[in-house]
Amino acid sequence: MPVTARILADSATLQPDLAALRRTLHAQPEAGFALPQTQRAVLAAMADLDLEVTPGPHDFTSIVAVLRGTRPGPSVLLRADMDALRVTEETGLPFASQTPGLMHACGHDLHTAALVGAAKLLSARRDEIAGSVVFMFEPGEEAGGGAQRLIEEGVLTDVEAAYGIHVLPGPAGVFTTRPGSVMAGASSLTVRVLGRSGHGSRPHQAVDPVPAAAQIISALHTYVTRRFPVFDPVVLSVTKMQASEIINAIPDEATLAATIRALSAESVEILARELPSLAEGIASAFGCRAEAEFRTVYPVTANDPKAAAHALNVLGDLFGTERAVPLEHPVMASESFSAVLNEVPGAFIFLGTTPEGVDPDTAEMNHSPRAVFDDRVLSDQAAALAALALSHVG
Repeated sequence: MPVTARILADSATLQPDLAALRRTLHAQPEAGFALPQTQRAVLAAMADLDLEVTPGPHDFTSIVAVLRGTRPGPSVLLRADMDALRVTEETGLPFASQTPGLMHACGHDLHTAALVGAAKLLSARRDEIAGSVVFMFEPGEEAGGGAQRLIEEGVLTDVEAAYGIHVLPGPAGVFTTRPGSVMAGASSLTVRVLGRSGHGSRPHQAVDPVPAAAQIISALHTYVTRRFPVFDPVVLSVTKMQASEIINAIPDEATLAATIRALSAESVEILARELPSLAEGIASAFGCRAEAEFRTVYPVTANDPKAAAHALNVLGDLFGTERAVPLEHPVMASESFSAVLNEVPGAFIFLGTTPEGVDPDTAEMNHSPRAVFDDRVLSDQAAALAALALSHVG
């Protein structure tokens, strides 16, 4: 039996266990960097595998597991994020979250279960491996990312390539990726506009920060449409505005905050330099003062062009080219895996998981309290990760 056929046959036998693990994780979501139940469940699922396992401490519950082949060779890294979101689930699923205010609304429960499946598939092929496979289970992706800390701890030592697969709405079982920018970088802008308080009936005796803040909001939205070319887009959304606590008082200050997505490092440099100056200048024109902080949360997730093409070839051979499709446009959401791809060549890949009978174009997006992911893809997701690793060390 050809190698690809054997991987698919073996992964199919894992499907019931992977779905059960995913549903256990889904029912007991944990957010942030401390995920003790999740860590225990993953460690238990891999307990019988011949892996070198390093669990993180109680406040950073990562898992790094290394599979050493029987012959020397390169190292390849496979990654899953494990944390949930602070979202109240509304799916009505029988295995819905049992923890109020928390939900696996971004599919990290599937990512985790699939990586466990890949570890099982590759462990069964240890004698075929020349080199090592590093399985990186990351906490806190939604909380600023655990990838950078794991990098600083040495998870990429001797790694020559890295891959991750993320579920999204789309035709179930179809993999997509592209060379270069595949996901946007994420930044934030916070602005405090400082004026002088007064009575709402006597604005002339105050320095009102609210009109200044309103003008800054309008200017920010106009700025991105006039400063950047349409082929290197920037998305800016002011999502927070806070001023007086009572209706008849002019406040001392008004605060606004924006989330910003960009597809190139050059755009981020311009934004970091110009947005604070824009806010400060407008505030000054109103007789106010502005304190503006620009912060880069995640860099752009950029695939190595050769690795992206290689991934599509491997997945096309495994599943057929109709299920390994080039991604036309980058996704404007952001990812902590960007930190890994800044250090080593690799590719970040999307997998469609819209349930049967649901239109992918209208399916609830990740982070929605009603987002539903079809976990029948898990065996294929595990097989895809295993095949990508074997393409380097097999």
